[in-house]
Amino acid sequence: MLSRTADHLFWMSRYTERAENTARMLDVNYQTSLLPQSEAVALVGWQGLLSISELLPTYQRLHGEVNVQKVMDFMVKDESNPSSIMSCLSAARENARAVRGTLTTEVWETHNQTWLEVRRMVNNGDFERDPGQFFEWVKFRSHLSRGVTVGTMLMDEALYFMRLGTFLERADNTARLVDVKFHAVQSDFFGAASEKDQEYDFYHWSAILRSVSGFEVYRKVYRDVIKPERVAELLILRPDMPRSLHASLNEVVSNLGLVSNDQTGETHRRAGKLRAELKYGRIDEILATGLHAYLTQFLDRVNDLGSHISQEFLVPSGA
Repeated sequence: MLSRTADHLFWMSRYTERAENTARMLDVNYQTSLLPQSEAVALVGWQGLLSISELLPTYQRLHGEVNVQKVMDFMVKDESNPSSIMSCLSAARENARAVRGTLTTEVWETHNQTWLEVRRMVNNGDFERDPGQFFEWVKFRSHLSRGVTVGTMLMDEALYFMRLGTFLERADNTARLVDVKFHAVQSDFFGAASEKDQEYDFYHWSAILRSVSGFEVYRKVYRDVIKPERVAELLILRPDMPRSLHASLNEVVSNLGLVSNDQTGETHRRAGKLRAELKYGRIDEILATGLHAYLTQFLDRVNDLGSHISQEFLVPSGA
């Protein structure tokens, strides 16, 4: 396969996944902001959301102080923000258009229709009228895109590069979500908390789990009250949790193995090493050494892995 074609397929899937993850993060913040809490506490959550995407300095330069409606507009409608939902869906559609001949008609029409529809919804004010429903729609379109891809594409390199983009992006976004949201809780994880803190924490952790479609999964796996250390374990180490770091790296390693050759062994080795650390890791060891430090290092390694994939398989930067 031509590296330029692989590049378009890889980024088409990454942008689609990024739009979904942005919608998930906005939705959990929107739902959490409806809980009884001070304005200062609510704003911390919105600052954290911008920090997840490393967009806080850009936002402050454009809009000044953090304001809920401005953050929502910035992350949904602002096409000058490359991580906004509109920008991601536009970029996914443009990458799909560039490789139209490689995609099935169903995959192309799904991406094209998603872009046309999101533009209509934003222009008509559907987003402002019901943000929660809009975010659900974005998630649904991402699910539809993945389902149509797996259900209609030939199982060849084109599909492998699309899956590679999806799960590399998912690993990155889940790590960012866990890192920022764990810092947002005011009471100590394992210390004694007041009854009010415990009640707030329950809704906070519930919202985080729902943002990754993990609330029912948590109940099924642990059959217990929601505990921060178990939330971390579920989202980092559980291979059977679809949006966990471990599950995402399993897919990355698997799809890398399907496209690798004698010259790309280093990329496969790095991915395999990172996956092995998740496979044999323990949550108590991760928490003992520091969750933030662990996730920061993980993000660095995922970004490094993305750079190696670009260098060895895709169009090099600046080409």
